[in-house]
Amino acid sequence: MEPPVPHAPEIRTDTPGSFARAVFHERHPVLIGRLLDALPYGPAQRAALADLLAASTGGARLEPPAAEPPPADAEQWREWGASWWGRRWDEAPFLWAESYFYRRLLDATGYFRPGDPWYGIDPFAPLKAAELAGPAVDGELAALDGHPPTRDALLAAALWGNRADLGFRLTAEDGDTATGLVADDTAALWAHLEHAPGGRIALIADNAGRELLPDLVLLDHLLTSGLAGHADLYVKPQPYFVSDATTADTLAALTRLRTAPGPAAAATGARLWQALTDGTLTLRTHPFFCAPLPYQAMPADLRRELTGATLTLLKGDLNYRRLVGDRHWPATTPFAPLTAHFPTPVAALRTLKSDVVTGLTPATLARLDATGTPWRTSGRHALVQLAAARSTAP
Repeated sequence: MEPPVPHAPEIRTDTPGSFARAVFHERHPVLIGRLLDALPYGPAQRAALADLLAASTGGARLEPPAAEPPPADAEQWREWGASWWGRRWDEAPFLWAESYFYRRLLDATGYFRPGDPWYGIDPFAPLKAAELAGPAVDGELAALDGHPPTRDALLAAALWGNRADLGFRLTAEDGDTATGLVADDTAALWAHLEHAPGGRIALIADNAGRELLPDLVLLDHLLTSGLAGHADLYVKPQPYFVSDATTADTLAALTRLRTAPGPAAAATGARLWQALTDGTLTLRTHPFFCAPLPYQAMPADLRRELTGATLTLLKGDLNYRRLVGDRHWPATTPFAPLTAHFPTPVAALRTLKSDVVTGLTPATLARLDATGTPWRTSGRHALVQLAAARSTAP
């Protein structure tokens, strides 16, 4: 039997000096400014974005999405927010409030309004496109044409995301980023896949652009090595959290690979394109990936879809928060019991950019705390954690 899962308070935004509060009061205003610089929104959109900032930081009451015209997800959001409508923004859990901020941002820009000239336009597209087109990507992809990267290097590239330029050059002995790992189940992850090669792998993506590229290269390795016989790549159904990957972002990344000047990257892109056309690689999405809820609340249809996968790779900080619960866990709380609800063996590949963390040894925690730095949120540390055994409980 699984050991009992402990409880911890949910992370909220009403604690002065907290990271969660800084996201709303410092990061969101900067984000809105960047959006207004990147796209020529008119007075109506600009006023709506200003209203959103004022409401989410000024103690306003939470209101459900507009009923007219009713977006497809409006009824679902009314259900998700049943406990919070009428309460202040900062009374809601950080995960819920942050998710709703991005949902309301799309409302403010006209994304959901048929007939609006901004209908269906990704407000974050210019930011994502600029990163993908940047010169740094050329160097990262060119690194594939040198000495073939090891599988550990490919995993490290996917782990570190926009530090992938380091990852492609790593060997198993290179400690440049390994010293930043606070938990490392890399060897156990490969052993798990080698135990049952040729199965179905699911990868739940995080960011587009420079992070999605090494994710795609890793999937190509899993397929071409035979460790996976099929792969499902899950992306967001709509723009979310600035840089989260959608289908359009995936196609842009594949095109970047296919048109790369280096032969290795171009060949990788061609193989992945062919894998999509013949069904070896499947692109998937689900409304729940934009839900303000932990994966423990996963709906039955998505649970059935994932069930049977040899392994699910969860990328990034937000997926980690949803996997273990966005709570003030003691950092030494074991990882596996918190993930026993997940329908498949699961591995988290995550650069630390928020408060929640689990599965650290007491010695590691003491070493990190002794630095006196905000190691939980700086993005300078990362983890690879695996929970391979599944509970038999329903």
